[in-house]
Amino acid sequence: MYFYELHESDDELLLDVLLVHDSEFDEEEFLELVLEARADVMQRFEEDSLIQAIANELERRHGFTHVTDARIRVAINVSTQDEATVIADVDEGLTGEDGSDGYRSILVEADPEDSR
Repeated sequence: MYFYELHESDDELLLDVLLVHDSEFDEEEFLELVLEARADVMQRFEEDSLIQAIANELERRHGFTHVTDARIRVAINVSTQDEATVIADVDEGLTGEDGSDGYRSILVEADPEDSR
């Protein structure tokens, strides 16, 4: 298995997606696939981000697997204490139709001196 990553290029967004494929693509080959998928989805995507749309398109057209929380089958909370190493809840109800985790984050810079 080979792993590929897409990053949102907007400096204000901290998004990335992970893709898996059973074939190895060099950087230029993968870039060509991404550019092709980007052109195909640019005007019509409904996902929350462009990189999610591209990942889904690469999955549909080229056999990649878009790794999302929806694919998690078992989660384990691991601790240095035996009794705290337990099975964690995998809440599929929070997973969106596009494979997103159902949560959104916003990064805000704030001046601690500003009381507003």
